[in-house]
Amino acid sequence: MLVGLKIENIAVIESAEIAFDKGLNVLTGETGAGKSIIIDSINAVLGERTSRELIRSGAENASVYAEFSDVSPSVGELLDDAGIERMPDNSLTLSRRLSASGKNSCRVNGCAVTASVLREIGAQLINIHGQHDNQSLLSPEKHCGFIDRLAENGELRAEYKKVFSQLVSVKKELDSLYDTRDEKAARLDYLSFQIEEITNADVRIGEREELSKEKTLLTNSGKVVKALQRAYAALSGDSGILAGLEECAGDVETAAKYYSDAEKTALGIRGVSYELADFSAELRRLKDSFDFNPSRLSEIDERLDFLYRLSMKYGKEESDILSYLEKITAEKSEIEVSDERIGELEERLFALSDEIKILSSRLTESRMTAARAFEKAVKSELEFLDMPKVEFVVDRKATPLTSKGADAIEFLISANPGQEPRAIAKIASGGELSRIMLAIKNVLSDKDEIGTLIFDEIDAGVSGSAAEKIALKLYQVSKGRQVVCVTHLARIAAQADRHMKITKSVEDSKTYTSITPLDFEQRAVEIARITAGGNLTALQIETAKEMLVNADNAKEN
Repeated sequence: MLVGLKIENIAVIESAEIAFDKGLNVLTGETGAGKSIIIDSINAVLGERTSRELIRSGAENASVYAEFSDVSPSVGELLDDAGIERMPDNSLTLSRRLSASGKNSCRVNGCAVTASVLREIGAQLINIHGQHDNQSLLSPEKHCGFIDRLAENGELRAEYKKVFSQLVSVKKELDSLYDTRDEKAARLDYLSFQIEEITNADVRIGEREELSKEKTLLTNSGKVVKALQRAYAALSGDSGILAGLEECAGDVETAAKYYSDAEKTALGIRGVSYELADFSAELRRLKDSFDFNPSRLSEIDERLDFLYRLSMKYGKEESDILSYLEKITAEKSEIEVSDERIGELEERLFALSDEIKILSSRLTESRMTAARAFEKAVKSELEFLDMPKVEFVVDRKATPLTSKGADAIEFLISANPGQEPRAIAKIASGGELSRIMLAIKNVLSDKDEIGTLIFDEIDAGVSGSAAEKIALKLYQVSKGRQVVCVTHLARIAAQADRHMKITKSVEDSKTYTSITPLDFEQRAVEIARITAGGNLTALQIETAKEMLVNADNAKEN
């Protein structure tokens, strides 16, 4: 519920504070006094688009503050989502500051927010219905929301939306897999070829280095054989080192038999002769075992050439080739898994499609049941509001599945008997729109969480008994929530729980607007002015008092 509104430097309002009460709050005043400025200020603090032209002439900034009490759970959830701390007493404060430079700041409970966040929260606090601003009625896409509120199908809609989201997600993934299936099939063939080629190549880390060394050896095999032969001859030939060393060792050993100082030398030379004998045997083995196979050199050249070509395709080093093999093997597995995934998703899609059809049918049924009751109830309300010939129809057309179901719902009216019902926007006048909205709000009075309704000049084009009935209906609606009404009708003003008068004055060539709450005597004078205009008589004021008393008595009954 809107508790208070503070306005600074908005149009002709320099500074004003308005206290609102529960029930029916009425704003009256002469034409041009500034009633529309109050509505503009409320729109601004609710985050709606505004203009710097709204700032009072000569002022640099303008501000609007709104205080609410007992906000609904849905508002609390929005605060939580936006990271805004809730107040312990469940109150809420909105503020918006406009600057002549074009900058503006928005706050909720003192926390800075964007205009879009302010607008989202504001939409859950107040509904404003102006003579030319009944957008909820003029926008068919919003009509389904009215029916859903009456149907109380929130749980069913939530279940449907959950399944629909899953269906969309599965279909999106499937479409993506379908789009790339041919491409992946070609890729799979190519990967299979590469994997087979690398696997059959039996690449080993260090193989090329080993083969290169072997090729160098085979290329120089003649030099190796000749060198081994010469080394063996030099060591073991008839005049080789070993023969001379054997003779030397024998002579030193002979000397050592008689000359003990030569024993160590004799042992050393004999040991060297034994080592050289071992080297001689090894040289002979190396010489005799060395095998030069010309065909092996050809094999090595072919293998090195193959490994080189492989490296040009898959990686410079053997380790790079093997890493690439690991990578494409994983990619192949992923593609094969995606084929399996397509099968899984297709099964899931069929199951979800069956489920969504059932839920969609149930949702449509709930809406149609509510629509029939809604038509009857709204028509009854319109008859009470002196629109007995208006035919009100809830039209439903089947649509492809959306997140809200398979229903396109639009409110149609026929203003005259025999006339085909048509879209409200094409037929209803401003006054009719307001009365239709009033009728709808009364039907949905116990289904709507929004605590404050504002009707701006709902009385346009209305007089007589219709005016009295609108007044009674506004009062009925205000029993379940707060209603603020800007009006020119005395009968509506007489029903007010709180009556405020807007007046305009000029001081020092400047225009000012003030808002004053009225007591009983002041209300009688204002109602008399609304009724008669001009200079008031005592009788007119007494008649106004009688109207107030009768209104109070009607409320008690």
